Amino acid sequence: ALFPVSSALAQTSPAEAQVNALEGLAGPQPGARRSGAKGICASGHFVGNTAGRALTTASAFSGSKVPVVARFSVGGGNPKASDKGKTVRGLALAFQLPGNEVWQMANISAPVFFVARPDQFAPFVQARTADPATGKPDPEKLKAFNAANPETLRQAAYLAQAPVPASYGSVNYWGVNAFEFVNAKGESRFARWQFVPEAGTLGLTEDQLKALPDDFLAGELRQRVAAKPVVFDMKLQLAEAGDNLTDPTVAWPETRQLVPVGQLVITQVEAGMGGACDGMTFNPVALPAGIKPSADPVLNARAAPYAISLGRRLGEAARK
Repeated sequence: ALFPVSSALAQTSPAEAQVNALEGLAGPQPGARRSGAKGICASGHFVGNTAGRALTTASAFSGSKVPVVARFSVGGGNPKASDKGKTVRGLALAFQLPGNEVWQMANISAPVFFVARPDQFAPFVQARTADPATGKPDPEKLKAFNAANPETLRQAAYLAQAPVPASYGSVNYWGVNAFEFVNAKGESRFARWQFVPEAGTLGLTEDQLKALPDDFLAGELRQRVAAKPVVFDMKLQLAEAGDNLTDPTVAWPETRQLVPVGQLVITQVEAGMGGACDGMTFNPVALPAGIKPSADPVLNARAAPYAISLGRRLGEAARK
């Protein structure tokens, strides 16, 4: 006999709703990532230091060279997006640690995320999705969502005043969520990390932007890394009492201590669009011993949509 499916089971899960919303915003893009669709694979290594070892037992900070797979990307679900847009740039990393341990992360070129709670994700995207009748988002719907959810405007405000990055290698990347770092004595500190380009940040002027094609970032990074490795200093911003550990739309005060804990060195960029990162999801809760997720609900809700997106993407690629 066939069992009737309860209406509760038939409902779309919150994770599926997020992925569906991203697909609705970008339109059908078979085989592409639902977020950060336009990107390039690279590789290199990470070397942690004594300051890192003082804060956590995580093996990434041993001082040995840890192989890293990296993916640089342009925000959004359109693989043909312009590199000149005032959207986030992404730096996703997968550290290949001893004993098959994995540490994955998804960093962005803004110090804050665009939603404070997982339930805001799909409505945020839907409010910005074009109405088929007009080809534009409904201004009233967008205005109403923004008024009810003002914290979701902080990331856009930051990006609006920041210049468009001249290179994937010349922009600051933040991990916007808090994590708990536990050291050998069992002491714990909450921190957020960032990757600061050793060569400094460099943005483009309006005139420089006009002279560039829509696709310049991948080629620029290939040339840059071929000339010499691109280095980022990994820094931990240490939380103090009262700092918000669960809302990634809230930046901590700039007075918080920034501890350099190691260096990420990018030594190779894939010649084409593919590479080792293509089949990866960069799940930000894939963590090594010595680092735990905070109670940030946005962080803890990220694994499920990543898995759904990967499943759809691999299915589409197989059907091609």
